[in-house]
Formats: sequence, structure tokens, C-alpha cells
Amino acid sequence: MSIILTIIVLGVLIFVHELGHFLTARRIGIPVYEFALGFGYKVLSFTRNGVEYTLRLIPLGGFVRMAGEEPGDNEDPNGYSHRTPWEKIKVSVAGPLMNLLLGLLIFIYSYAFIGLPHPTNEPVIGRVISGEPAAMAGVQPGDRVLAIDGQPISTWDQITTVMSQKPAGENITLTLQRDGQTLNLEMAPRQNSSTGNPAIGVMGQLVYEKQGIVQSVVYGFQQTFMLTGALLSGIWSIITGAASSGDLAGPVGITMMVGEASQYGAIFLLSFIAFLSINLGILNLLPIPALDGSKVIFALAEILRRKPIDPEKEGLIHWLGFLLLMLLIVFVTYNDILRLIKG
Repeated sequence: MSIILTIIVLGVLIFVHELGHFLTARRIGIPVYEFALGFGYKVLSFTRNGVEYTLRLIPLGGFVRMAGEEPGDNEDPNGYSHRTPWEKIKVSVAGPLMNLLLGLLIFIYSYAFIGLPHPTNEPVIGRVISGEPAAMAGVQPGDRVLAIDGQPISTWDQITTVMSQKPAGENITLTLQRDGQTLNLEMAPRQNSSTGNPAIGVMGQLVYEKQGIVQSVVYGFQQTFMLTGALLSGIWSIITGAASSGDLAGPVGITMMVGEASQYGAIFLLSFIAFLSINLGILNLLPIPALDGSKVIFALAEILRRKPIDPEKEGLIHWLGFLLLMLLIVFVTYNDILRLIKG
């Protein structure tokens, strides 16, 4: 299910990104040959109004193939290569801006229609993480914790305090109330790799406080700006060596994170999707060959030189950049698999 959900999520983000390029190119008057989701072999395709819409086998990207963009395709006077630098910039930045806008809208929707989550102090299980000790022992959402190893419990803070004192790997007994019945379930806490404390894989109940539309817009902009700054800071840390390239996540890592976020509820999954969308927008604005940011750089260079750069040379640079991006995907996927094996 995590794989299917991830493919759907990435498909939506890629569709929105390419839609930005497509609509802007059509509005400017650049002929579009193909609107594609994915790479590689064509799985589905149909043609409408002269544009071929395709779904391809590898769901790790997409593209809008337009006139005058590829080497050797410079005949059409309305093509991309014959457009002004500012028109090229508009087409290039439209995709990333659509991703930033999508992230903003997801945040606004989440705050206005789902609400900001706030924890309660009731000793009631809100969520049970699959594969963790509590889930394997049969704990269910809605169970009220009455005692841990015979010690009475009346608040969630007490659960946290008592659990922190229990040794990882040794069985404990949770006394629960479920549908008027009292249950005693045994489980062995594991050590949480993030906190170092014993954990059984449960979360307390959350209440959601819906925000007004104005406040939701304010929170949405704040969250978008905060994430943008954090992403730029992270990229800079990798460039300067302050952070390891091993921290990068690829398709496998994203699938794992989507699966984890979905277990915590809709608000957490939507927030992670918004994060991915903003991430996609920011990364595509980087001046790396084959990404939209490099096309902006070429357009700015054309303004400074007062003449276009040789399309053949520009196309070759983008092609080499695409190969490097594919190698990067292989590298981060290898890191994902190593992290998965190591747990």
C-alpha cells in the first residue's frame, strides 16, 4: 500500500509540475508535442488537439516536449529556441512555482478543514504504529490504559514517565479498558533510535482545532516559507560538507516516509505531501543541467550576451545533466536500501 500511495503522490506532484510548463508554453504560443508522466516505455497514450498525452513505465519524473527544445529541432519559428529570454524563463519557472503553490494550498486546506492537532492528556491510545511491540501485542486505537505493570495510570504524562523507566527488551504488562472489558497484554519495549528511550509504538489522542480561512492562509504562508528556508539551508549544508550526502533520500526512502506519515493521520500525510511538493519546486530551481534552474541560467546568459546560446551545445549539456541525475537517483536508492537493511 505504501508503494501504491507513493506512486499516486509522486504522480500528482509531477503532474502539477509539468502542467505549469504545459499551460505556460501553450499560453505563450509554443507548440507542444507531448505531455508525459514518467520515463521510458509508453504504457498508455492518446492524442488530443495535436498533443500526445502519455503515461510511461518509470514513475520518477515527467516532461513536456515542445517545439524548438531538442537538438536539431529549430525549424518552427514559434518554438522554444526562437522565444525571447523572458519567455523561456516564464516557461522554466512555471513548473517549480506550481509545486510551491500546491504545497501552500495543501497547508491552507489542512489548517482550515482538518485543523491544527493538539495532544490531550487522556491515557487513551490514539494511534498504534504497525510492526511495533504494541501492535503485535494487540493494542488498538481507543484503548484506555489503566495500569502498567500494576502501577495505576490516569494521564498520558504518567505513561511517558513510567515507560521511560522500563528497560528495553524486557516484558511489561499493559492493563487496558476496551468496550467495557479489562485486558492484560504483554509486550517488550524496544529502544527508540531517535530518543534513546524505551518505546512500544503508540501515540496519544489528538484533537484538531480548525482555523479560520484568513488564519489558515497566514499559517500556510508561514509554513511554506519556513520549509523553503530549511530546504535551502539543507542544500547548502550538503554543498559545504556540513551534512552528509548519505542523508539524501531516494524513491525507497520516500516510500518508507510516506508509509510512516500515513499511519499518523491525514494531517501528517498531507503535510508531508506539501513538503515533497515544495522540495520538488526548490530542487528544480537549482542551476543544475537538465533542471529548470539551468534553463533560467541559459536564458539570463542570453540576455547578457545579447544572442542565444547554440541550441546543440545547450541540449548536450542538459543531456549530460540528465545522465548525472539518473546516477544520483541510483546512489540515493542504494543509500535507502542500506538504511532499510540496517533498520
